[in-house]
Amino acid sequence: MNDLKHFKAQAIIFDKDGTLIDFDAMWGGWVVYLAEQLHLVSGLNVREPLCLAMGYDDDHKKVLAHGKLAATPMSQLYRLTVEVMQSLGLSEAAAEKAVEAGWCIPDPVILAKQFTDTRALFGQLHGKGILIGIATTDDRAPTQAMIEAFDIEEYISTMVCADDGIKAKPAPDMVLTICERMKIDPARVMVVGDTTADLKMARSAGAGMVVGVLSGVSSARDLVEFADVLIESVDELHAYAHGFAGNENPQTQNGLNPDFAF
Repeated sequence: MNDLKHFKAQAIIFDKDGTLIDFDAMWGGWVVYLAEQLHLVSGLNVREPLCLAMGYDDDHKKVLAHGKLAATPMSQLYRLTVEVMQSLGLSEAAAEKAVEAGWCIPDPVILAKQFTDTRALFGQLHGKGILIGIATTDDRAPTQAMIEAFDIEEYISTMVCADDGIKAKPAPDMVLTICERMKIDPARVMVVGDTTADLKMARSAGAGMVVGVLSGVSSARDLVEFADVLIESVDELHAYAHGFAGNENPQTQNGLNPDFAF
């Protein structure tokens, strides 16, 4: 297996939800709130079927690793919600009207809980000459709002979002687009994500280092097949950035070799 500390990345591409910010804090409560809004406009008991369709465990307040919510663009979640309303007996037109009236999105600033001081981390990486990109299945407007709230815009070379018209994860297109914009060979790029869709995207794009983080919706067992290295969270990448100073080798405090994940 590759070792994170021996990989000299020219660029790092980060997923957003579950990697840079807490996925459950951002998206978990949103499903329940959306269900409440849809109940108000339709009178139907939407919560259970919507949670089931989205892949949200309402009892344990946890987004499921292989559910729709984990790695599906917002436009598709909207269509899924319409389908749920139709399954409850509404006509297509009535379902469309109900979802249009009740639809909302998570607040990208108030609900964004960072796993590390993102500005400090990105500043360290940028200072070592490492380019930074973001590949997310969230839309561009909320992603931009989060970036501005964290004051990290100056460190991000480029990003690809769900509504940019680029094929979504696990297709390689997001990574390949970012690499093309940066003019960097994917083999010199590290991709960091918390879902199998993130890691499959990285693998199919030919990324040189695929890093799974355990801070999101997935377990080590979910990610081990596709990762070169597993880490607890992006907080460990401060040490990686520090390792670029002088002749030191970058290293993490708790990096897990997937060969020994269990």
